[in-house]
Amino acid sequence: MQANSSTTPPAPNGRVKFARFSLGQTFITPGAQEALQIAGQTELEFLRRHMSGDRGSELSEEDVQENELSLRKGFRLLSAYQTCKGQTVWLITEADRSATTILLPEEY
Repeated sequence: MQANSSTTPPAPNGRVKFARFSLGQTFITPGAQEALQIAGQTELEFLRRHMSGDRGSELSEEDVQENELSLRKGFRLLSAYQTCKGQTVWLITEADRSATTILLPEEY
């Protein structure tokens, strides 16, 4: 299922946050969509964090460093977050920056 467009989402105050890379088209899996609905959260909240370089507290320091290398070299990017209900969601942006998918780890 496709989520929102590939434009930079506005910050809560209406301003655009600094984006470190393009999301491309955005998609969300049924499981991730259900998890966000249960938590009362939106895709944009997690897309904003992902684009700004906040990879979430669910990644190891090694994964964070790998993401920094991936950002510089044009490889795939991964962020992992917990919803306010404790469900882990991943955001993966493809190496060519053509698409970003929000999914549950078990949907990978």
